[in-house]
Parts: sequence; structure tokens; C-alpha cells
Amino acid sequence: MLEKPERLFGRDTEWENLADFVGSPMSGATLGLVYGRRRQGKTLMLELLAQQTGGFLFGATQQTETQNLTDLGAAYAAHRGLRQPVAFRTWREAIDELLRLGEDQATPLIIDEFPYLVSATPALPSYLQQALSPLSYAKQHTRARMILCGSALTTMAQLLSGGAPLRGRAGMELVVRPFRFREAAAFWGVDHNPELAFRLHALLGGTPAYLEMSGGSGPAGVPEFDRWVQRRLLNPASAMFREGGLLLREEPSIADPTSYSATLSAISAGNRRRSEIAAALGRPSSALAHLLGGLEDIGLIEHIDDALRGKRSVYRIAEPVVRLHQLVIQRHEAELVAGRAERVWKTNADTVASQIYGAHFEDLARQWCFEHASPDTLGGVASAVRPTELPCREHRRGHELDVVVMESASFAADRITAIGEAKSTEAPVDVPQLERLEHLRGLLPAGKVGALPKLLLFARSGFSRALVRLADRRPDVELVDLGRLYGGA
Repeated sequence: MLEKPERLFGRDTEWENLADFVGSPMSGATLGLVYGRRRQGKTLMLELLAQQTGGFLFGATQQTETQNLTDLGAAYAAHRGLRQPVAFRTWREAIDELLRLGEDQATPLIIDEFPYLVSATPALPSYLQQALSPLSYAKQHTRARMILCGSALTTMAQLLSGGAPLRGRAGMELVVRPFRFREAAAFWGVDHNPELAFRLHALLGGTPAYLEMSGGSGPAGVPEFDRWVQRRLLNPASAMFREGGLLLREEPSIADPTSYSATLSAISAGNRRRSEIAAALGRPSSALAHLLGGLEDIGLIEHIDDALRGKRSVYRIAEPVVRLHQLVIQRHEAELVAGRAERVWKTNADTVASQIYGAHFEDLARQWCFEHASPDTLGGVASAVRPTELPCREHRRGHELDVVVMESASFAADRITAIGEAKSTEAPVDVPQLERLEHLRGLLPAGKVGALPKLLLFARSGFSRALVRLADRRPDVELVDLGRLYGGA
């Protein structure tokens, strides 16, 4: 097993998958895909892989087929230690020659930004299919480990879809995603300060490159946070200022950025259901399929099924920097360009608190239940954690429930093991919130409940003394503050 380089933070699972693929004893050339949104550290990881294994790496650029072949020939010659560049006349010739690098031993052949090559040479996947056919020279006489990497998500995903030429040819499909919230806190060096870690993640998410793009360091503490945001995120001279808009425009599959941006704006503002999004856009619900599907495909939004009614789903912003851009930067760009970052940040405090921090805290509560909470905490093992809305005859309206923990078992119906509420308010959560949660527990459908579901209260600002004393006497109640969210189970 290849040892992961010290320079590579996190990515233990990704590195293990790459090491398994490259070090596989399987005879014959094999193909793998690595893809994810830009700035996730894919290139660094693959450069380190090539460095450790003596593999070949070529980074494509947006240029003509002839220019790419010329650059590939130069990179190939440099890898072989040749004095003169190799002149590849066609891609078939180039692919065959590259695969021969694996004749003596298993050798990674990494092509970064592969979608640029496909854009200039649409037939390239078919050439690879032929070169990796079962009776090809590469399959019978080499152990080449070809890795195609790219940031154009739809292009990369389509390489292995349906009737695509490379369907069934790949032995690895590795998607590199942003760091999870605990990883992000450690990466920024703020895992000792849960409140600061939460605020940073709510605005920037887990994309590794955002640390460097934000000046190379985060705020020293919570008191410095607002000033840091104004200087590093709301400053037109900062690399982060237009990032939330660029994520949409740099994806080749997005032909009409304006409509997609409007959809992101509607969801960011709290319109989570399809009907609400349609109303905000002034369109019929039936006209949203391509917009919502396109944003899902490129990882900017996520579709979440209702815990109790599958057809009543909601949408959430999956990339926090997009939400910041839509709610603050884009709406106040003229003021920010005029140097009024402090004023914009202060006047939008309520928007940030409710639509950014509040929504993000709910998301992290669900993630915590699924990824970190123990079975004792949840009353079982979480198979799914989703929100729902419970109809209530007493109050003649529906009650939104942030967290519903479901456990699936073989040959048995799914059961609810816990329900929860997430509060990102400045005031500590008190006993009335627990009483409300008890009321909601009584509204759960009888067929979905086995043992009495546990009650989970998540509070960013902690809990009142009265609630803490009450919870200590209640084995069915769990209190989760930011400290437990970031460090406990």
C-alpha cells in the first residue's frame, strides 16, 4: 500500500482507493476516473501519486487537438528522458504509446482536465475504448493504470453512462468532494473553536482551495470574524468575491446561467419545495425539471426526500459559498464595490442569521446524526436522516421537523428511532422547545414508530439550566451543542 504523503491533508479514503487501483495485481491495462468540482485538490493528489509511483501525468488545456498532441508529446518525452519531443500525429498513436509505459510494471498514466481534450476531440473516448478492448495489446501485454481526471462534472459522469463508449471499461470512479464539516474545521485549524468553525463552514463550506483564496488563514477568533469576512469575502479585490457566481458559469453543461442563478437565489432565500421555487421564479412547477436537475448534476444543490412522504421533497444549497453570493454579494455588489462592506454585513445580519446560519445548522445536525452520533444517542443506527412536516389537527397547520432519524432492517419496515430540532438562535434553548418536540413526537404515524423515539435538541447557543436539569433525568432526551457537534457522539 502506498503511504499517503504528509503534504496531503485528509483524503484518506480517496488516497486508499487510488493506491488500490494503481497497485492492483490484475494483469492488463485498466481505466479509472477521478472527478469533482474545481478547487477540491484533485490535481495535487494526482501529482503526488505520480511522484510517488514514477507515473506519467499530463495536464490538458483549452486548445486545439494539434496543440494538445504537441504538448502531450513534449510531456511524454520529458517523462522518458528524451532530448527531443515526440511528435504524435493522431490520438490513436498517442494512446497506444502511452499505454506501453506499463509494459514492465504497473504504471499510472494520468490525464488531468480530460474534458478539454474531449471538447477538441469528441471521438477520444471511442479511441480509448478501442485501445482497452479485451484483445488489445494494452490489455494483454501491459499493466498501465490510466486515470482520467476532470472538473466538468457532467462530461466526466457521461463517460460511463448508458451507451457511452467507455461504459463498462472503468475499474474505478472516484468522486472527490469537499471536506465534511469536521475535516474542514481541522483543515482551517479552528477545530478547537466550534463557533468559529461553524461560521466559516456556513459561509465557505469544505473546499480546500478557499483557505488560500481567503489570504491563507482564517480569523484569529470570533471577535475578529466580522472584520475578516469584510476583508476576505466581501472585498472586490479578494479572490473569493466572485467565486459563488463562477461555480455556475465555469460548468460547460450550463447553457443559460441566468435561469440557473435565479433558481439558486430562490432556494437560498428559503424556498425549498418545488412549488415554492416555481412561485418565486414565476414559472410552473413542470418547467423546473431541467433547472433543478442541472444544478443537482453539478453539485450545487441537493434533493432531499421527505422522511415520511417521499413525493414531498425539498431542495437545499449544497455549496455554502453559493448561498453567500446569492444572498449578500450579488444583491449588494454595487455597495461592496463602493467599499461599504461593513455596512452591507451589518444590515444583512438578520438574513445571515436566518437564511445562512440557521439553514446550515439544520444541515449539520442531520449530518451529525448520520455520520457521528452513536446508536445510544439515536436509539438505533441511522440509515437515513431527513426533515419532514407533520400535520396537526390541534393547531390546524403543519409543523416542520428538522431531523427524523430512520433505521432500516432486513425483512422489517423502517422505523423512526429519533426526532430532533435544530436552533441557531442567540438565546439558549429552553424547556418550551422540548415540550414542542414532545408534541411532535405524538404526531408521528403509528406504523413508523416502534419503541419511543428519542428527542434530540441541537442548539448553537447552548441550553438553559432548567432544560439541562430536566434532560439529565430523561433518558429519552439528548442535548447537542456545538462542542458535541464538532467533537462528540
